[in-house]
Amino acid sequence: MKNSSIYFKNFIATAALVIVSFVMLGSAFLILGRTYIISEYRERMDRNADEVTRAASALYLREDISSWDLRIVISSMATSSGNHIFVTNEDGVIVLCSDKELVCRHIGMQLSANVMSLLQTGGSIDQLTNLDGFYSGTRFVVAKPIDSAAGELLGYVFVSCDTSSMVGAYHAFMWVYVAAAAAVLLVALLLSLIFSKRMAEPLDEMAVASRKFAHGDFSVRVKNEGGRMDEVGTLIDSFNDMADNLEKSETHRQEFIANISHELRTPMTTIAGFADGILDGTIPKTDEDKYLAAIADETRRLSRLVRNMLDVSQLQARVSDKTRRRDFDLTELILQTLLSFESRATEKNLDMDLQLPEDHIMVFADPDAITQVIYNLVDNAVKFAYQDSVITVLLYKNSGKAYVSVKDRGDTVPESDLPFIFDRFHKSDRSRSMDKDGVGLGLYLVKTIINSHDEDIAVTSRDGITEFVFTLALSQNSKQKKTSD
Repeated sequence: MKNSSIYFKNFIATAALVIVSFVMLGSAFLILGRTYIISEYRERMDRNADEVTRAASALYLREDISSWDLRIVISSMATSSGNHIFVTNEDGVIVLCSDKELVCRHIGMQLSANVMSLLQTGGSIDQLTNLDGFYSGTRFVVAKPIDSAAGELLGYVFVSCDTSSMVGAYHAFMWVYVAAAAAVLLVALLLSLIFSKRMAEPLDEMAVASRKFAHGDFSVRVKNEGGRMDEVGTLIDSFNDMADNLEKSETHRQEFIANISHELRTPMTTIAGFADGILDGTIPKTDEDKYLAAIADETRRLSRLVRNMLDVSQLQARVSDKTRRRDFDLTELILQTLLSFESRATEKNLDMDLQLPEDHIMVFADPDAITQVIYNLVDNAVKFAYQDSVITVLLYKNSGKAYVSVKDRGDTVPESDLPFIFDRFHKSDRSRSMDKDGVGLGLYLVKTIINSHDEDIAVTSRDGITEFVFTLALSQNSKQKKTSD
């Protein structure tokens, strides 16, 4: 039903546009056509009159203008053009006529004084007239004087055309136009019908898909029949891309809810269970301190989770503020951040291998946000590094960028986990088994910060070595110094 409605409206709109266009074009065409036909008839009559005057002037050298030869000339012209032609002397008496009768009824007739006065005053006639009753109806008349080679007035030639001939020619022209216009209009409407249907079908599919989206079904897609490359095809592709993104967003939303529910439920269940055990006497008095400590640990874990979630919310607003970015010494920042891990590294007997360049590297970024990035990456490395192993922090420059690498030796991250390692609340198997305090937001924060700086971060994990590498833009001073060197 919707498809029919869209299709019908599309067709009506297109048909109305086509019809209005044809009416406007047709009106202009018919007016121009009428003007053209009248102009063509007048030019033909004018040429006939000129030919008669030339022939009469030439024949006058041998005989007068009433000669039989001139009669043959005007009769031939009249037959070929459909005009009526007659010749008068200088007084307006008809001496020759193009009628087929040998004894023409017009011979000897004299035109009225008004006609002769008009001709003598204006020098010629070019108008619609009946020549003061000479013709029974109004005709278009062209009249010109006939002069000898010496300039002597010999007479006048009159060429006339019945207006019905002009109207008949115009009507014939009009019917040809109407027939051609009707055929073209029919084809245009047929094409409009096909095009409207083709245009409406994908739009209706999008409307149906949108209603399904509103009910939470993001699996539907609009088919691009025939691989259309026009605007509708582009719209279909964009709509399907939007559907893909909506489906992914819905999947992430469900995963987010499931993860956050799990992370919140675990400490809350532990706290409630231990508290109930203490209150109802299930837990002995001698063990209360131990379980109260466990409750305190779970409470702190819950607090960290809530705090980290708030940090994520604040971070997303903060990292978009480019006014916080400035030039700073990345080498110095790394050294200061690593001081925070001295005690933890000592506990696991970890060796920190710092591979920093002699010349300090200046970068342009938000120093607080980059501190968070380095802290989270090193914290991740300390958590998962084997006892008595090495953590390597490498800093170098390449192609106008600063590169920071954090590498640890521990369990290899499963290849299936690597694409999701920066997702919110994602934990790999090794993280779940070893990192009981983590909430799965550290690497998500890292990815968010680096992306907000329009930079890249990558992770690899093979043969027990896991490495994170991210880039930062060098400061303008560093770039200028490199150029001068």
